[in-house]
Amino acid sequence: MIKVLNLYCGIGGNRKLWENVEVTAVEINKDIAEVYKSNFPKDEIVVGDAHQYLLEHYKNFDFIWSSPPCPTHSVLNYSMPLKRYPSMTLYQEIILLKSWFKGKYCIENVKPYYEPLIKPSVELGRHYFWTNYFIPQKEFTNIDVSRSTAEELSLDLDFPIPKCNKARLLLRNVLKPSIGGYLFDCAFGLVEQSRLF
Repeated sequence: MIKVLNLYCGIGGNRKLWENVEVTAVEINKDIAEVYKSNFPKDEIVVGDAHQYLLEHYKNFDFIWSSPPCPTHSVLNYSMPLKRYPSMTLYQEIILLKSWFKGKYCIENVKPYYEPLIKPSVELGRHYFWTNYFIPQKEFTNIDVSRSTAEELSLDLDFPIPKCNKARLLLRNVLKPSIGGYLFDCAFGLVEQSRLF
């Protein structure tokens, strides 16, 4: 069983296709954590600060997935009248794991509006990924999850998607499960026998 830390887990799109895992998921929003728990009842869910949890617990896992908040990095910043600093949480986590973590890791974020301070390992769709393992380039169809429904993602949200703003907000931050499954399989050499996406 692979011990996995799933940081900023949201509702768990990235985690959907992981198999043979013991997952600890961290989410700061209690309501979102409850949706995650309903989708993955066997996972341990921690409601709290994922950034701090990583610092205190990174040595306890075989694989770490992190998806730090992306708004301060997004190209949408071009349209905002008031500018803000990009959050350095992303780069702090990359440096921590690259320097000290003995297992495999994958850190995901959107393509930023600036040249990334640390070059990503791979680009898939509108996402960059920083890893300490090789990821063969792969094409994914319908990569924009924000236009998908929960049913298309095979995630059970307990409310109707098209009529609920909250659900649309949740879906906008979901990573397509096939991408999360592919990146996890790459970490453990399962790509050759991996499911077809």
